[in-house]
Amino acid sequence: MKIGIVCYPTYGGSGVLATELGKALADKGHQVHFITYQQPVRLNEFNTNIFYHEVRVNSYPLFDYPPYELALASMMVDVIINHDLDLLHVHYAIPHASAAYLAKQIVKQKKGRDVPVITTLHGTDITLVGKDKTYEPVVTFSINESDAITAVSQNLKEETFKYFQITKDIEVIYNFVDLTRFSKKPIDAFRQVIAPKGEKILMHASNFRKVKRVGDVLKVFAAVRLRMPAKLLMVGDGPERFAMEELARELHIDEDVRFVGKQEQMEDILAVSDVFLLPSEYESFGLAALEAMAARSVVISTNAGGLSEINIQGETGYMADVGDVAAMSEYAIGLLSDDAKLETMKEKAYEQAKRFDIHNIIPVYEKLYSRFCRLECEA
Repeated sequence: MKIGIVCYPTYGGSGVLATELGKALADKGHQVHFITYQQPVRLNEFNTNIFYHEVRVNSYPLFDYPPYELALASMMVDVIINHDLDLLHVHYAIPHASAAYLAKQIVKQKKGRDVPVITTLHGTDITLVGKDKTYEPVVTFSINESDAITAVSQNLKEETFKYFQITKDIEVIYNFVDLTRFSKKPIDAFRQVIAPKGEKILMHASNFRKVKRVGDVLKVFAAVRLRMPAKLLMVGDGPERFAMEELARELHIDEDVRFVGKQEQMEDILAVSDVFLLPSEYESFGLAALEAMAARSVVISTNAGGLSEINIQGETGYMADVGDVAAMSEYAIGLLSDDAKLETMKEKAYEQAKRFDIHNIIPVYEKLYSRFCRLECEA
């Protein structure tokens, strides 16, 4: 099959999922065309079946905000026609689904072809941005005009039906993880640098937005530090980072906290962590949690959104209500105080991650594509 994938190229979950999906499809012999404004961060290896098409947006004095959606739709048309794509798979509804609808209509008029569009909903495109009255009519229309709709969790599917007048079925296809990447043994030298005295290592990774409640991570760690030696790795960057560095100093834990910024090789970092903290206000799925589990790190999270579809209370990790720092702290202290229990839960976390292995999920997408693929692409 010749598949066009439209996504954001950044470190966010939707871009990571889309990129890893495309790479896996290319490995299986499909021709994959990424269409976005810069090369995706995880598109870091050569594959003869992968093509990248950069969307260029020209600046004109007339526009305060260059019309990216129109440039994107035009590039979609160009790639569909010149590379004879069989379908478009767009990730994150805004503005990809509406741009795909426009491109679909243009191709139909120019070439008489009806190119299927599959839209995958990832989270904030529905739960935050999409509900804004500025965007809601367009989001609703473009989702309904998609040939197929998928969501990354049952919770997100329910949220979509709750807030939008969707007239089509939404198929849940969970996010996935490549276990061959994340099931690595810890690099002893790296762990020694982070925790030279054998301290337990906690970790958080996000885009440091308010919805991630990064301050709760630091408060949990402060409670842990009162009871035992420990180190905290803060991975990522975003609008809340400066304030969180200030908070670490206020809590007098800054000497034991490392802010390491954005990291591409997450599998190496996760491999040295004992506990992964994710106190988010909402997670449509929780890809960061799944990757942590695949690396045998025990997840302590909130029970918000789709996290309960991944994390099993008391088995693979622990969950608490949003903002319940005391409960998350007690879970962390109890776990890190019992090495046998920690090791048992690490293994259970890994076993749970196997359910979401990429090799189990990719065939589901291929089956979905085949429902809309032209006969010749199946030959």
